[in-house]
Amino acid sequence: MTTMLAAARAEALFTSHLSTGSHPSGDIVAEAIRDAVRAHGGVRGCAADVAFEYGDHPEMAAPRMRWALDLVHTLYGDRGPRCVGWALVA
Repeated sequence: MTTMLAAARAEALFTSHLSTGSHPSGDIVAEAIRDAVRAHGGVRGCAADVAFEYGDHPEMAAPRMRWALDLVHTLYGDRGPRCVGWALVA
């Protein structure tokens, strides 16, 4: 399961300039997430762009999201309440 914060970070990372499959440092990832959130008008803008990519290019979006989630889980861990479907679980 993925926390809501981890999901938001992964969505921002998904929309970032970093290459899928790269293994950047934590500082580079944090900067890329901040830049993506600013560039896309916030977390909701990142989520909207992710949804757009899944609609237009699902074959490319799925591997990119797996990469983003794996990187976020590796760097930040999985703390806090978890999102299961649309329900918040402690």
